[in-house]
Amino acid sequence: MVQNTLSHAEGPQNTLKKLIQLLGPGVLMATAAIGGSHLVASTQAGAQFGWQLVLLIFLVNVLKYPFFRASVSYTISSGETLQQGYNQMGKGYLLISFILNNVAAVVNSAALLMFSASLLGYFLPFSLPISWLAGMVLLASLLILIAGHFAALNRVAKVIMVLLVIATVAATAVAWYQGPVAPPTFASPSPWTLATIGFLVVTMGWMPAPIEISGITSLWLKQQSQTQKVTAKSALFDFNLGYITTLLLALVFLALGALVLHGSSEPLASGGIGFSHQLVNLYAVTIGEWSRYLIALIAFLCIFGSALTVYDGYSRALAEGYLLLKGKSDVPNFLFVRWLLIVAAASFAIVLFFKAALLAMLSFAMTLAFITTPMFAWLNHKLVHTAAIKPELQGGLWLRLLSYTGLAYLFGFLMLFIAWRWYL
Repeated sequence: MVQNTLSHAEGPQNTLKKLIQLLGPGVLMATAAIGGSHLVASTQAGAQFGWQLVLLIFLVNVLKYPFFRASVSYTISSGETLQQGYNQMGKGYLLISFILNNVAAVVNSAALLMFSASLLGYFLPFSLPISWLAGMVLLASLLILIAGHFAALNRVAKVIMVLLVIATVAATAVAWYQGPVAPPTFASPSPWTLATIGFLVVTMGWMPAPIEISGITSLWLKQQSQTQKVTAKSALFDFNLGYITTLLLALVFLALGALVLHGSSEPLASGGIGFSHQLVNLYAVTIGEWSRYLIALIAFLCIFGSALTVYDGYSRALAEGYLLLKGKSDVPNFLFVRWLLIVAAASFAIVLFFKAALLAMLSFAMTLAFITTPMFAWLNHKLVHTAAIKPELQGGLWLRLLSYTGLAYLFGFLMLFIAWRWYL
């Protein structure tokens, strides 16, 4: 049962402490989101096109907002997860979600595992194969998730987010002070051509995250409400804080790319360790040698935090979806662990196969996320607009219009991408 925890009689310090304790699913969502979409897509957007894609990245985040917010609106109002809501609409809706989650879980986890492994190699004084590094990251993730469960993930995510925000803002401030590396006469290429549609799709696919993360957020929120008393106000505050943080950091990473990498003639390597080392080197040369490990820390925190939350979230979603399809509801912990090990094994196998093509793997994962996003957006839109939502979570006419606009954008751009990919 969702109840209020913030007593009006408490002092401001106790209220603030309670509010921080209630931060959880929104922070976890932000940790999952601030990964490849920010470090890779946003940074490359700034590196290739300067400031030209600021408005696009801003709009992508805003237009996806209603579909992510559905996790709070539906779960707080009904006490159920989004997947339980899909199941009530009909088994077919749940089956669509389950199938798409299976594919997304393996592909997205593998991409983040490979990237975090390549960044881990930067801190080691000796060279190791990417498969060994991936094994180390995967083992650390499994130990945290299996040994500590949700509580450990919640604590780790909060620490990662605080360090990430501090490090990213510091690096951007220094880059802004140093000034852009591109000479005044440098002519930025235009992103508004048919040839760049593929890049725009990659940029938007994981921005701020694949929409199926909303289903995972609802799982985290339901689990949090079982151990804490959560109100509609506190849950929405937590969600909005996490979402706004992802939006602002997306713009910050674009700024880093525009200030530090835009105008550089050196192409990015496609190999795992080679790409991560080259990216960090380009930043360090421009900002200063002292920043080398700061940038490396930013990168590693981004990707490892995303990998950790994605492994937990997708495994929980798959375990729940599997039981709901069988007519059951409560997910025992052993089933979550079983799905976690399945996703871990499958993603590690993909890393072994794609170990020499990190950027290709990330690009494929982001493109797949873009293709599946409209379906998850439609599922969330239909669910929220047919369920009984609490008045304080309905959002009013503006949210309804934003939801319809978002659907038109997602399906419209998907049709454009299909036409560009197969017909133009």
